[in-house]
Amino acid sequence: MHGTPARWSQVVLLLVAVAGLVGSGCSAGPPGRPARPLASVAPHRPGVAGARGAAAPAMHPTLPTVVDHGRRDSGMVALTFDSNMTDAMLAELDRHQVASFDNRAVIDELVAARVPATFFLAGKWVERYPQETRRIVANPLFEVGSHSYAHRAFRPPCYGLGGLEVAAMAADVARSEALLRRFTPHPTNYFRFPGGCFDRAALRAIAPTGVRVIQYDVASGDAFGTSVRRIVTHTLAQTRAGSIVVMHITGGNTAPLTARALPAIVAGLRARGLRLVRLSTMLAAGA
Repeated sequence: MHGTPARWSQVVLLLVAVAGLVGSGCSAGPPGRPARPLASVAPHRPGVAGARGAAAPAMHPTLPTVVDHGRRDSGMVALTFDSNMTDAMLAELDRHQVASFDNRAVIDELVAARVPATFFLAGKWVERYPQETRRIVANPLFEVGSHSYAHRAFRPPCYGLGGLEVAAMAADVARSEALLRRFTPHPTNYFRFPGGCFDRAALRAIAPTGVRVIQYDVASGDAFGTSVRRIVTHTLAQTRAGSIVVMHITGGNTAPLTARALPAIVAGLRARGLRLVRLSTMLAAGA
């Protein structure tokens, strides 16, 4: 090759620049971090494995575990009971439109039949019925988890419940858990969404609280139920080993027939050889 020294200098600079581009794969990294070859760069999709089998890094905190049943070979069934309480329900109590949203007869039936159970207590229900809360947490048959503080919808629409802003969700859950710790030093980290309504945004919002979300695979139908026989028949037909059954201790005009349906449900499940346990016992066997 021929040319002036200046021409040769231009050629050398051009070759160095080309070599630099090839070595970096044309993917410049942030200052202080090595550049990555283009072949290793893939669009980020959380939870999807890359070309080499490694999962892409998550862009958000780990979402809470969501459980809706236990192992189907466990022979166990967990009866769970929600206590609802909204501002509208409190207003009904204050106007004496409803005598009580504490269905003490449900707990009486559980104690009499020696049935372990898990209770999901709404914070405003706990505040209204502190003595009943103490009665529940004092019994070794029972354990408690959170059913939120204000019992507002974490994903509207949800059975007419007022919605809760995403930014307020973690604080609501944390407030409920702090309230439970005033009654027992051993609350579970279980949380059930009001109405069972949630979406991915709600899961992300409550992730910092560290709760484990408990849903269910059997809704007993006791909420606003009008027939004891229908509640019993439906629950027994739907329940199998590993099931998590949701019922209510709210009473009043919300779930007035639960205590009357409970003895036949318990007897029917036991007659099938199913073992009634607290949720923690079932989950210890794997979910």
